[in-house]
Amino acid sequence: MGLDFLFSTDLAQAAYPTRNSATPSGNWQKFGFPVFYITDILQVLEALVALGYGHDPRLSNALALVREKQDEQGRWNLEYDYTGRTWVDFGPVNQPSKWVTLRALKVLKNIGY
Repeated sequence: MGLDFLFSTDLAQAAYPTRNSATPSGNWQKFGFPVFYITDILQVLEALVALGYGHDPRLSNALALVREKQDEQGRWNLEYDYTGRTWVDFGPVNQPSKWVTLRALKVLKNIGY
């Protein structure tokens, strides 16, 4: 049922039904670390790729989004964080992040990109 729900719409657009809004959270397309109560598209991709769906054509737009966010040096920025809500900070927002880069590279490596 979870897979049916996730694949019921384009993952990159995330037009899922919500209680309070006609659009998904603005954080959906922001890559963050750590991932707690606010998820992002990268976390969903991590799960779907781990389950063997990395080559499913329904993920093409979401995977394209991941590749588009990569900088010229092969890194990804920390776009969302929990500064002040965790014991340590994981780097400055809107700057390259080793943690977000690791997450993105694991997804891409697991699909052979």
